[in-house]
Amino acid sequence: MKKSLLLMVLVCLGGKTILPAAEPATHQPVLVSVHGAWAGGWQMKKVAPLLEAKGWKVYRPSLSGLGEHFNTARTDIGLATHIDDIVNFILFEDLHDVILLGHSYGGMVITGVADRIPDRLSRLIYLDAFLPENGENVMALRTPGSLDVENMIKDGFIIPSWVKPDWHFPKDVPHPLKTFTDNIVLTNPARTKVPATYILTVEPGKKPEEDAFFPSAERARARGWPVVIMTADHVPHWRLPEATADLLLNIR
Repeated sequence: MKKSLLLMVLVCLGGKTILPAAEPATHQPVLVSVHGAWAGGWQMKKVAPLLEAKGWKVYRPSLSGLGEHFNTARTDIGLATHIDDIVNFILFEDLHDVILLGHSYGGMVITGVADRIPDRLSRLIYLDAFLPENGENVMALRTPGSLDVENMIKDGFIIPSWVKPDWHFPKDVPHPLKTFTDNIVLTNPARTKVPATYILTVEPGKKPEEDAFFPSAERARARGWPVVIMTADHVPHWRLPEATADLLLNIR
């Protein structure tokens, strides 16, 4: 007999009416991804359906002035603006037990979010991302020679050579400089209680210590976090979506 029919059947035993036992509810993992500099939520569009096919719910918001919001870009957008973006997104969507993933610059953002609303988070995932301490900024965390930001600055934005106005959508766009120079402010020790995992992407043929984000991975290791080495370039969620999805599914 089909389950739908079973639910309609009342079995009378000893004068008591007994309903079939309800099946236990299953927990749906909720992922909120935070993209890196110049990018947008679009970078996770290939991974999201793969995770959702496994029962996850995936949100991929774009930060102020970036992605589909590039038309609202302003020079006064700073790190605190982007932290507010994700805090408010989680609050307005009323999300709980969030797996919060930050890629590259997004590591700065998710660290700030964890400081603000640690009770809404179940895990942090740093994907080849900055892992800051209180008072640090992106400019200071860069490894020597990794990113020549000073020669990319124009009118309050960071515009590297690969950011081209006539490129087809989706595309990278100019990134507000202030987000790189603002120091992060961390005051809530509860953020350190949120479980976290670090994924270091290492290009084929290179050693982990040659990667620009190796110092952040070592900082994560010193905190006792699991550190996963993934053979890939810096943007695996765009170029290797299946491998990225498989990795995320096995982190929990």
